[in-house]
Amino acid sequence: MKNITDILKGCINKDHKCQKIIYEHYRGYALKIVFRYIYRYDKSRDIVNDGFVKAFNNFQRFDLRDGACHEKMFMSWLKKIMINVSIDRLRKGEMLPEIGGIPEQVWDITDNNHNADHAVLYNDLVLLIKELPPDYRIVFNLYVIDGYTHSEIATMMNIAVGTSKSALSRARAMLQKRIRKMEELQCRI
Repeated sequence: MKNITDILKGCINKDHKCQKIIYEHYRGYALKIVFRYIYRYDKSRDIVNDGFVKAFNNFQRFDLRDGACHEKMFMSWLKKIMINVSIDRLRKGEMLPEIGGIPEQVWDITDNNHNADHAVLYNDLVLLIKELPPDYRIVFNLYVIDGYTHSEIATMMNIAVGTSKSALSRARAMLQKRIRKMEELQCRI
């Protein structure tokens, strides 16, 4: 990949070649973000595409400050877009709770921004979080993984701050219980 700053400038100027480079390089990263909220692979792909369309249509809002790490800034900006598009889709009620396992092809999509050790931990975490009820899962993802505050979550989800805090507390308790159960099973082996 050539200089990220030049590619981002190209995207700001609506250069389709630069947009293609960004899409191909960051698609795996975006899919993994969306998949934490939308566990249906086919829907996740659609939401990622919608997110990239939104990003490319609003690239003039992306701030390319001098001296800043442009790739980290872009990844943060893209992450926020993907989360918002996912939450919007969930809020519209278009998503039914998922049933069954996570398709293997999700793990095969390359994410050029993580090493192999983190991939295993990520997969295990996603599988555990997937078992949470949808509202708990969304709050857990937003607060723990994506770093939003309870007031930001409340605004995004149209819920009370106390509801966000309660959902997080219950999600953590459920995850701790499942982790303890997994550890007990591993000790027996």
